[in-house]
Amino acid sequence: MKPALSVIKIGGNIIEDSTELSRFLSSFSRVQGPKILVHGGGKKATSLSEKLGIKPSMVKGRRITDAQALEVAIMVYAGLVNKTIVSKLQALQCNALGLSGADAAVIKAIKRPVKSIDYGFAGDIVSIRTKTLLSFLETGLVPVFCALTDDGQGQLLNTNADTIASELAIALSSEYRTTLYYCFEKPGVLANVYDEASVISHINKQAYYSLLREKQISEGMLPKLENCFHALDHSVHKVCIGDITMLQAKSSNFTTLTL
Repeated sequence: MKPALSVIKIGGNIIEDSTELSRFLSSFSRVQGPKILVHGGGKKATSLSEKLGIKPSMVKGRRITDAQALEVAIMVYAGLVNKTIVSKLQALQCNALGLSGADAAVIKAIKRPVKSIDYGFAGDIVSIRTKTLLSFLETGLVPVFCALTDDGQGQLLNTNADTIASELAIALSSEYRTTLYYCFEKPGVLANVYDEASVISHINKQAYYSLLREKQISEGMLPKLENCFHALDHSVHKVCIGDITMLQAKSSNFTTLTL
């Protein structure tokens, strides 16, 4: 049997709250076996933009990454958030390595083509240098990826952290039995967005399509679930969505997704 690998994406308000971030990183540091952490930081980027007098540009709820927004994203994602996380993990005896997609050319992307909307410097992933990742993991390093990729021509690109996590899990599934975790402040996928006790414990593809037809899934959760099933369709063993407690099996109250 292949060895197990955990790919964990942290998002939501956990990054904004220093206490919750510390709790998460403490749990993450205790996850056994090889592991990778992926993080966003959009709310911190928005906050810094406002302080700098830069108004975030949004179209239909999606962020547009113009040149100024990209500079802020680089400062926040690859700088403030990434290095804070790496430093805290080192203090927990977890040998973390902070990375963007550009580092060691691990993740190559292309600038998203303009269709009905021009998303600016948004990146769509085209390839992952799996051998380089394997060399990091085999030496006991814990890669910590921010939400930036590179086009191979010197251009950094803002890239969805959920997608990065999904693509990393897929790329490594040839060598590992990968489990992908999406960790945020909610206990899982909720049948009622206003009721945190309404966690749907298991969703397979048939149930997913049924929930879509019945419009039971919140709009904010839809892109995450698309990434989940994309990963499962490409050999990722299992996907879990929930809060910090699912990482240490302290709770069964989270959502597991399978085919």
